[in-house]
Amino acid sequence: MRYLPHTEEDIKEMLAVAGVNELDDLFGSIPTPCRYDGTIPLPKPLSEWQLNDQSAMLAAAMKIDEKSKVLIGAGSYHHHIPEIIQALTSRSEFITAYTPYQPEMSQGTLQAIFEYQTLTAQLLGMDVANASMYDGGSALAEALLMALRVSKKKKIAVSMAIHPHYREVVKTYLRPTDFELIELPHKNGKTDLTQLQSIDGLGAVAVQSPNFFGVIEELEAIGEQVHSVGALFVSSFTEPLAFGLLRNPGQCGADIVCGEGQSLGLPRSFGGPGLGMFACKNKHVRSMPGRVVGQTVDLEGKRGFVLTLSTREQHIRREKATSNICSNQGICTLITGMYMASLGRTGLRQLAKVNYDKCEYFKNKLQECGANIVFDGSTFNEFVASFPGDFESVRKRLLQEKIVAGLGLGRYSPELADSYLFCVTETATKELLDHIIEEVAR
Repeated sequence: MRYLPHTEEDIKEMLAVAGVNELDDLFGSIPTPCRYDGTIPLPKPLSEWQLNDQSAMLAAAMKIDEKSKVLIGAGSYHHHIPEIIQALTSRSEFITAYTPYQPEMSQGTLQAIFEYQTLTAQLLGMDVANASMYDGGSALAEALLMALRVSKKKKIAVSMAIHPHYREVVKTYLRPTDFELIELPHKNGKTDLTQLQSIDGLGAVAVQSPNFFGVIEELEAIGEQVHSVGALFVSSFTEPLAFGLLRNPGQCGADIVCGEGQSLGLPRSFGGPGLGMFACKNKHVRSMPGRVVGQTVDLEGKRGFVLTLSTREQHIRREKATSNICSNQGICTLITGMYMASLGRTGLRQLAKVNYDKCEYFKNKLQECGANIVFDGSTFNEFVASFPGDFESVRKRLLQEKIVAGLGLGRYSPELADSYLFCVTETATKELLDHIIEEVAR
């Protein structure tokens, strides 16, 4: 099959319509130093089977043998996925269904979203959840815009212990607006709220727990402080599994809860896709972005599902729309709903406990080897450590064994240039953890 189906005659005809003589003329607006001069040295053509072999060889050369050998989380987590998830999602009626543009004709999709919303609201302790946002970063940005609509104020405060990528997304959203973004510093790994009382006209405060450093924030106390200055409390997260063990944000007084749901049944897949989980109190539902599926009965009294709220409504409200987000992560939402239903309340708690215990084991053993645990607070799944010696050489040695031990934090926080963020989930074996500890102790 030809990759370029246009004949020479087709090309000449299109150039004539464009008003140029040669293909190169189409790139006349690009400065000459920015163009490639010469023939691109492409490799010789391969057959389909040769190309498959070549791709497999390249993949084998760079991949980590086992995903459980990657002790990095930082917003993306490797967990075991029950086989039932793969079996169910491979069914054609699930894998092909996506956005219900004709809701009444998509009862299966609507029911799956409804069940996901129900489980999400229960997990986060909120009244209502939407059908998902694009990812954790967009969910946080949309949550803050929503909080500004509800509060009718112009200022928001965001903890610097929130994932740095999420904070960049928020800045991108707010850059063309007249809203003011205030960054709250962290002290000993927890958000420092001492300046809240001095900020006039504050509409919302956003805090992540467990935060980027794995530290568990005191959400209930934070909620009380935020509400005392007349602001809405936005609680963010990157690891929702933590709420299988910790008190959820709704129990701690959060008004809006948002974050990344990747760890609930979705593989890492080199960074995506994920889904933004989003929930709020019922009194704010009309200001919530995205869509909400509801349950009803038809004329015969039979159970049915409808697209109850589509608050963005670009097609009707246009520039007055609640949000520019026009879809939801359909398949990812389906998988996450299946995952939560498969584990159930007890399973989530047991899995969260295993994650906590393994991480604490590794943290304590590193301490015994002389490592410094940088922050004192309780952690879940992740923690920050620094080392008296040259850990980077140890890390490179482990990398030769295809073990990725920790994430250097210098690129995110200059004051933590000699510190590393470690993540331990249920997929990390005791043998792997002990081997890393032995390498550190050498």
